[in-house]
Amino acid sequence: MRKWTIPSVLFLLCLLFLLPDQGRKLHASAEGDSEELTNPPKVEEKIGAVPNGLSTDSDVAKREAESISKRSLRNNAEKYEFQAEVSRLMDIIINSLYSNKDIFLRELISNASDALDKIRFLSLTDKDVLGEGDNTKLEIQIKLDKEKKILSIRDRGIGMTKEDLIKNLGTIAKSGTSAFVEKMQTSGDLNLIGQFGVGFYSVYLVADYVEVISKHNDDKQHVWESKADGSFAISEDTWNEPLGRGTEIKLHLREEAGEYLEESKLKELVKKYSEFINFPIYLWASKEVDVEVPAEDDESTDDDESSESTSSSEDEKEEEKEEDEDEKKPKTKKVKETTYEWELLNDVKAIWLRNPKEVTEEEYIKFYHSLAKDFTDEKPLSWSHFTAEGDVEFKAVLFVPPKAPHDLYESYYNSKKSNLKLYVRRVFISDEFDELLPKYLNFLKGLVDSDTLPLNVSREMLQQHSSLKTIKKKLIRKALDMIRRIADEDPDESTDKDKKDVEESNDDNEKKGQYAKFWNEFGKSIKLGIIEDATNRNRLAKLLRFETTKSEGKLTSLDQYISRMKSGQKDIFYITGSSKEQLEKSPFLERLTKKNYEVIFFTDPVDEYLMQYLMDYEDKKFQNASKEGLKLGKDPKDKELKESFKELTKWWKGALAGDNVDDVKISNRLADTPCVVVTSKYGWSANMERIMQSQTLSDASKQAYMRGKRVLEINPRHPIIKELRERVVKDPEDASVKQTAQLMYQTALMESGFMLSDPKDFASRIHSSVRTSLNISPDAVVEEEEEVEEAEAEPETKEADSSELDGDADSESSDVKDEL
Repeated sequence: MRKWTIPSVLFLLCLLFLLPDQGRKLHASAEGDSEELTNPPKVEEKIGAVPNGLSTDSDVAKREAESISKRSLRNNAEKYEFQAEVSRLMDIIINSLYSNKDIFLRELISNASDALDKIRFLSLTDKDVLGEGDNTKLEIQIKLDKEKKILSIRDRGIGMTKEDLIKNLGTIAKSGTSAFVEKMQTSGDLNLIGQFGVGFYSVYLVADYVEVISKHNDDKQHVWESKADGSFAISEDTWNEPLGRGTEIKLHLREEAGEYLEESKLKELVKKYSEFINFPIYLWASKEVDVEVPAEDDESTDDDESSESTSSSEDEKEEEKEEDEDEKKPKTKKVKETTYEWELLNDVKAIWLRNPKEVTEEEYIKFYHSLAKDFTDEKPLSWSHFTAEGDVEFKAVLFVPPKAPHDLYESYYNSKKSNLKLYVRRVFISDEFDELLPKYLNFLKGLVDSDTLPLNVSREMLQQHSSLKTIKKKLIRKALDMIRRIADEDPDESTDKDKKDVEESNDDNEKKGQYAKFWNEFGKSIKLGIIEDATNRNRLAKLLRFETTKSEGKLTSLDQYISRMKSGQKDIFYITGSSKEQLEKSPFLERLTKKNYEVIFFTDPVDEYLMQYLMDYEDKKFQNASKEGLKLGKDPKDKELKESFKELTKWWKGALAGDNVDDVKISNRLADTPCVVVTSKYGWSANMERIMQSQTLSDASKQAYMRGKRVLEINPRHPIIKELRERVVKDPEDASVKQTAQLMYQTALMESGFMLSDPKDFASRIHSSVRTSLNISPDAVVEEEEEVEEAEAEPETKEADSSELDGDADSESSDVKDEL
């Protein structure tokens, strides 16, 4: 115990000395805080009705108030810039930013075009900046060296000084284009340099070492070089050819980038991405030509000897004269030789930048063939060239091709590729945007060029932006107006009154039948547009075309149908089926055609889906002639007929209770047919049932609830129905009458377009009816075939086989004899 008492006492004494000092320090700090915070922020005394509730430290409250109110850096704080690890950032740019190596050439040509734009702009106020001789040629040159694996791109743009090379190429994502535009708008100092953004560093996708040789009017020629390892070097250029002015980029290509040393590959990339650059792009291309070279002496002497030996004595004098003349002229021969020359790669001009009034029809056709890569002689059906201004500014040219691609609808919902190409300042960006045009208009070809589109840093993806909706809305409106114009200019689409005026005023029949051609190629796209685009549904409905009972094989529009409607007609009548020939014979049309009503024929499978969305047009509702609800005016005898056939309809409904028949009614649509089967107004029609059953992945159990209720409608004026009514009145339990009623229903099902659930049952009823008509006893049975025992059949087959073998042997021996 004594061992522990002395240390414990000493420890307690130390604590007693320390505690007063700590208390004084705490008291002093509290006094200091009270002096600094004269008005500390107050906190509610009672929170949740709990006395002495939660409290907030005054410093914390003050800091939160400052951060919420200011949302900015404090003035007295020390400021630092974010530091990027250059080698790491370069690795991200090279390996992650771009998904396609081909775009490096697009970026370099775009930078060269920017530099040329800047020197041309400066030359407007000072012509001396262009210099003399070749320096005045504003062009881009591409040259390759297969042996050294070097690809060079040169421009005669504004160039860069040593300071500019350090500032612009040494700073990643530094682009002077936006700064140049800002300076130009503010009329400030325009002495800017052709600077490079992130796009320049795409060169390291294909190169492991890059040289940038640049010459500015205000400085000497310098070389910037780097291996993308986080460092670069700059030196005064004393060994390369003087540029005069501009920039030359030399790419020392990687081993795996050898394809970019092929002229064909470079031509393909320029045609794809930079075809419409405003400056000429030249490629130092090889070409084989026939060149005459002096012939060798041995060959000439041999030729002379052969000619002398074959000549006759009479012609010796003439040949000697010819030989004398040949000796005077040097003897040559043609040899193929490879030569190099500058080949222009972008001869097609960007016509969308011009005023539409200044562009001729031939220029539009030539531009379409170049844009669509269509090498036929057919010209587009129509085109629209316009400039949109406002919140979003862009220029666009749209074309309607003369023919639809064979696979237009095969991958309709899966394909992301669009025929609408996106350009930014005449540089092709991508054609894989489905945000600019809806899918139903993906058959259109054309381009959109805008400087304000929100692209991501690699220019390969269009970011989601509110401006896209504006662009899409304007493009759709212009596209539909362009298609509508084809119909308006087609003489076949005009009414009879307009046709006379057209024939008198226009002798040119080039536009005749153009809309029918368009409809045959792209009509399904218009129907899909009505299904998908609720906003433009009415506009698209005006473009619909179809055949009717009165169109005489020609296409008709809804407006033309309405103009021919009978007085008092409220509905637009239509019928769906697999072919026009089938629909013309349909029993559903008998009463309609007899009363001179016009009925539309819809024969495309997509029409069934179309009519589920197109419910009305110009305050006229659509009525399917094969469904319930058909109104053809009131007949004063309807009540009498219903009453007189009430017993038959009730009995027939009971007889068909097991066949999913909802009701049996008197029909107002039949004239010559005894009965038909119609469906409920909102269920599937017979044609829709057939389409759904033919689907590869259809499920019969899930389709049952969509099938419409079937109603058997009978023709009270038909003799078969009248006789059936009398038989039912005499004996409702007659088996032959029930069989006849069942057979009539099954026949009506087939005639109405339905598929029989039990074809065998229908066939047996037909056979039974044939027996009765031929007075064959119902007890007569099929004669049984005599059975032959298998044991007796085997030797017969063996004998037959042996006889065949003997015959083959005899024939072979006879053939041998014939040959001998």
